[in-house]
Amino acid sequence: MVDSVADVALSTVVFSLYDNVKALFKDSQRNSQTGVLRWSLQKKLEAHPSCSASLIQMLVKELDQKRTRASKNHTKGSYTHVIPVLHTLYYAVIQSGVMIPSSVYQTVYECLMKLLTLPSPYSAVALSTLRSIKMEMTTPGSLYQRKVTMEQNLKKEPFTLKEKVFVLADPAVFSAPLEAAVRAHLEASSSFTRDTSTMEKNVVLRVLQVGLGTTCHSARLAQALEAQEHMVEKYFQEVVLAVEKSLKHGAGGRANYLKKLQHIYRDIMTVSKEGTKLDHGSSCSTSMPFPEINFLLWKDEEDLWTLLANFVASSRISASVDDEEDKRDSVRSDDSGIQRDLKDSDFDDTEKSPVKSPAAAFTRRNAFKASMNPSDQMSLLREKINTFHGSSTVITEDTRHHTARVVVLGDDRALGRLARAYCSIRERESKYLILTKKLNLRLYYIPVPDVEPSLSSADSPCQDGGRLSLASMLGRVDPWYNSNINTLGPAISQLAETQSNHSEPAERNLFLLDSLCYYLRCGTQLVHLPLYSVKMTRSHGDVVEEVFVSHLQADIPEFRHLKEKFSKERSARRKKSTVVFGAFISVTYTKMPLSKREVVKGKAPMTCGVVITSEPAAVTSGEDHLTVRFDSVNPEHNTAIQTQNISFRTMEHLTLSVCLDRDSRRTYNDVQRVEISPCLDPGCNVRSRFSVRQEQEQLFSKYVDKVLSLPINTFTGV
Repeated sequence: MVDSVADVALSTVVFSLYDNVKALFKDSQRNSQTGVLRWSLQKKLEAHPSCSASLIQMLVKELDQKRTRASKNHTKGSYTHVIPVLHTLYYAVIQSGVMIPSSVYQTVYECLMKLLTLPSPYSAVALSTLRSIKMEMTTPGSLYQRKVTMEQNLKKEPFTLKEKVFVLADPAVFSAPLEAAVRAHLEASSSFTRDTSTMEKNVVLRVLQVGLGTTCHSARLAQALEAQEHMVEKYFQEVVLAVEKSLKHGAGGRANYLKKLQHIYRDIMTVSKEGTKLDHGSSCSTSMPFPEINFLLWKDEEDLWTLLANFVASSRISASVDDEEDKRDSVRSDDSGIQRDLKDSDFDDTEKSPVKSPAAAFTRRNAFKASMNPSDQMSLLREKINTFHGSSTVITEDTRHHTARVVVLGDDRALGRLARAYCSIRERESKYLILTKKLNLRLYYIPVPDVEPSLSSADSPCQDGGRLSLASMLGRVDPWYNSNINTLGPAISQLAETQSNHSEPAERNLFLLDSLCYYLRCGTQLVHLPLYSVKMTRSHGDVVEEVFVSHLQADIPEFRHLKEKFSKERSARRKKSTVVFGAFISVTYTKMPLSKREVVKGKAPMTCGVVITSEPAAVTSGEDHLTVRFDSVNPEHNTAIQTQNISFRTMEHLTLSVCLDRDSRRTYNDVQRVEISPCLDPGCNVRSRFSVRQEQEQLFSKYVDKVLSLPINTFTGV
């Protein structure tokens, strides 16, 4: 009777999951509630882990239908529906707390193999999912064990991987109340994080349950582990070793792996108390624990470098002489002649705020600029190549131990700051490797709109409108990103108001935290945003070098009032003769797209401003380029061009005011000349006195794009 009631309840849950899947993928590209539907499906699976196999079968059927439909249409848009199902399938597998039958995994494997014929990036996502499924087929529980061990820093030999999550919020968007609300919301993840022993116990319980299936009595096993608290670390170590050994041997090691799990299980159960009531139907919670999240109001661009350097220094396995040297070297400046005077406490993981003010922290020492050795140069190039799809055949896979996941919250201004910080890191690494050999850096972006009007000066060339242009671009490239991440911005902006609403259910408050974790775990595909170098020469002769990622606006302050006057009286002006004021700006640029070598020189008559917008290849399906619009005093004379290189200067002793990435904090006045070109990656310069063989240099020139780009993690990629 009890079994029949349980079967009815299980059938009800399965039907509910079926309805949820249909609703989620019915119109997943345009449904504003897609993120909530995905989260609802995730929560149902956490509550009913025994339905994992049924859900996976539903997803495979859905995937096969979408593949068939896409193969008939042969249009680019028809393939986009495959991505959401693939990510949902991966998350269902990693969440599963019960054994999945081999027949189900075999069906999944065959379906994914068929998807490898799809064009990129869909085949790339399918391949990534296929590798995860293959890992779980040969070594059940390995996905969960590896992910939890990394996120919770349960570092055990031989598996020493470690992760850390940094969330950087732009103070231009985050007011004090919003900062406090978001900080409290994200740092609440620590309240869900249990002690190390409990985490290790859950990993042992999960792996044994998934690997042994019905022969594992979950309730009794949990009780036995509770009774042997002092032995949990030993069992955890044995499970980690078994997983790593099985993964090393591949499919051939599955039988030995299961035998080892059975041996561990028997070892635990032999000391269990007599008379323990067995519960064959219970299972452990399938919820993935939240990683530790470090929230920071990003006031200084140096903060990112300091966070990463501290993370690397604090992750040393042993305090060797080399480690001590790395601690000193990890804070060298661009010219390798400056070092910070950091104390040991600067590298303490337990410190509340690891970021130290860079002011007055430099000391000059006698030093020389050493040339980077060839192996370090190859490390930079390897990282560059590995960020692009299809590069694994050129350079062997990276084996670094630690991963820093940096999530930036804000609008275009925040990505502009990230671009500067990333360029600075690459510049430092090109002189002395600190992070590249030790750290995998992963960048994530959650757009958050500025709910308060900008307080920028009326004399600033920065425009308030369109500050989410990069978020919009990423949404067009990746519809699943648009549905799950772009929709988080308004919710985050309103968090300060909803924080005081105590009537809101506690579980509802976990939506943002769960969505962030979903993004960190499934957002594995890169979209590269090209960076552009800006060289500005001021009237006094000094030169300022900058970079931008989305937008540059320059205008002549003396003519702003004329432009406004023409805009207000446009209809009246059409009836009158136009007065030509002459040439204000001289322009030189490389023409696109017919011939990159055709240099055009000329003057822009009546031009009072220049607006430059980056157009990444991810959107144009061609090459990265700039769209340049010349704003005339009379709007009827506005013109636009496309180029990758451009320089312009003022005439008649006039000066420009230049604003980068719509950020009033990055406004430069009294500028006479501006030169813009693609930003070159300092790490791609392989020439040195050690000399790289000509054939090696030709190989890297073929596979390496020497232009520096900002790699943002998304669900689809390009």
